[in-house]
Amino acid sequence: MKLVRYGKPGQEKPGLIDAQGKLRDLSAVVKDVGPEQLSDAALAKLAKVNVEKLPLVRGKPRFGTPVAGTRKFIAIGLNYADHAAESGLPIPQEPVVFTKAISCIQGPNDPVMLPKGSKKTDWEVELGVVIGKRARYITQKDALSHVAGYVTINDVSEREFQIERGGTWDKGKGCDTFGPIGPWLVTRDEVPNPQKLSMWLDVNGQRMQTGNTKTMIFSVAKIVSYLSQFMTLEPGDIITTGTPPGVGMGIKKDGQPAPVYLKKGDVVTLGIEGLGEQRQEVVPFKL
Repeated sequence: MKLVRYGKPGQEKPGLIDAQGKLRDLSAVVKDVGPEQLSDAALAKLAKVNVEKLPLVRGKPRFGTPVAGTRKFIAIGLNYADHAAESGLPIPQEPVVFTKAISCIQGPNDPVMLPKGSKKTDWEVELGVVIGKRARYITQKDALSHVAGYVTINDVSEREFQIERGGTWDKGKGCDTFGPIGPWLVTRDEVPNPQKLSMWLDVNGQRMQTGNTKTMIFSVAKIVSYLSQFMTLEPGDIITTGTPPGVGMGIKKDGQPAPVYLKKGDVVTLGIEGLGEQRQEVVPFKL
């Protein structure tokens, strides 16, 4: 299934995308798409719904984040060998873990706002993992059974805040609007191999990132198992798993660093195979 939440911010309704790519309303079946709807049993019940009898949603409503009630937004850094190389950093021996503030979560096509004083706001297309079952000290073999599904994420990052302002990545990762998620939550039965998904990102129509999850240093199963050794993962928690090369910070010209960062008016589009596409316009800071 492809589950969505649609409507104005704070007023989203649950829905799904049918086999013809049309939006159907799920409001008569579930109150929302949140932690209580992400267990295997709850998803199996949803899968039995007669989709053809669900109301069609007309027009082109806004998509919100496809999961409500997220309590942890966890991120993995430097998880693609070629991205580590463009960053001039060694391949990590263990996953690099940081957090993104849940207040940065937004819909996939909502504008990205430059933070006050930003000079180096950057893009990162990433595979997102949505937890469906409580995970605590689980094995790698059992890890994927705790996953409800997968989403497309743009891990927007302010590099000066991240790298030059005291050494903690979190402060450059959780600014308002820095967590576009969606458009859909694709349940894990539709993604039999999360390590074989192509991904891309364009800025103003120019291809900047082209990658595939097969080049991840640490697999989804490894990441979920690893994190469960340090924290309890709860239904609705989201893990974003790293980005391939092509970020603005890593751009070179004639072999020399020539970074490019987002500015007012830029348009970022991105997508992951089978998980849908996003589009964000970059806007100036506004309270």
